[in-house]
Amino acid sequence: MKISREIYQGIAEHSISELPNEACGYIAGKGDTAEKQYRLTNADASCEHFSFIPEEQFATLKDARKHGLALIAVYHSHPSTPARMSDEDIRLANDTEMRYLIYSVKEKSLKCFRIDDNKNVTEEELIILEM
Repeated sequence: MKISREIYQGIAEHSISELPNEACGYIAGKGDTAEKQYRLTNADASCEHFSFIPEEQFATLKDARKHGLALIAVYHSHPSTPARMSDEDIRLANDTEMRYLIYSVKEKSLKCFRIDDNKNVTEEELIILEM
């Protein structure tokens, strides 16, 4: 997946601003290239999990489509653990077309994952574009 330095920084800033809770949102783009970040509310207000507010999800999808984009990734942060898919992340990841980005505040790193129908997780290369 290709992501601009600006979006990478936006995810990091959102993750830090939501401490001690997890931050969450969507990335919209075309193909495997990220073009827009959407910061959403963690309805759970938890440091261990997140869930979206359905009205925000719908508004995000509508806005992305209005701009000719598709939702290509879900992102969330891990405040104090590594950027890896937790058991809960794997259980809740049901869209095999979606990428799953996890930002570790502790490690200051962002990683990208894909999941298949059998819940096998694969880390995907994240290419940071300098724009």
